[in-house]
Amino acid sequence: MAEMSVDLVSIERRMWSGEASFVSAQTTEGQIGILPGHEPVLGQLAEDSAVTIVSTDGERIVAAVHGGFFSVTAKTVRILAESAEFAADIDVDSARSVLSDPNASEDAQNAARARVRAVEAANG
Repeated sequence: MAEMSVDLVSIERRMWSGEASFVSAQTTEGQIGILPGHEPVLGQLAEDSAVTIVSTDGERIVAAVHGGFFSVTAKTVRILAESAEFAADIDVDSARSVLSDPNASEDAQNAARARVRAVEAANG
């Protein structure tokens, strides 16, 4: 099975590192799926997006990311997010309440949207 080395890093800490067979990310240009051997690319992550990593043992890792960049080579993917959190750690009800709050800031709305998308991606 083809594989690539993947790192998901936020400003606060390294979130996940390992071998993966697939990575999906939402960029400012649209959704991108990355398989081993992908052409080199550098992209900007969307402010309100989710990243999905499928490890070589079949584990699906989903995280909400809030801005940042990713770089891809034929054998590596580096995701450098301004902030990130695993879908399993998200309080989706709290995120949805921020989305329905007309007084919430744009940054808070973007973060809440990313959290909801990550939970939906993890469950769907």
